[in-house]
Amino acid sequence: MKLKVEGHDYLARDSRSNAIVNTSKNDYQLYINRIKSREEQSDSIRSVIKEVNVLKQELHEIKSLLKEMVKK
Repeated sequence: MKLKVEGHDYLARDSRSNAIVNTSKNDYQLYINRIKSREEQSDSIRSVIKEVNVLKQELHEIKSLLKEMVKK
């Protein structure tokens, strides 16, 4: 059972755990949107890191080929 917290429309106290719970669906949706945004940002960063690593490897291969050409 949840009891309303005085002076706060969207806060309630859980009678079993004695915790204060935010019951605002709007606040919950904002929280979920922030989590999704962080996940998308992390995915984007991982993708850029992979691309940079591929470019480093390709540059290393080009450098090795150029060194071989100079030796000949």
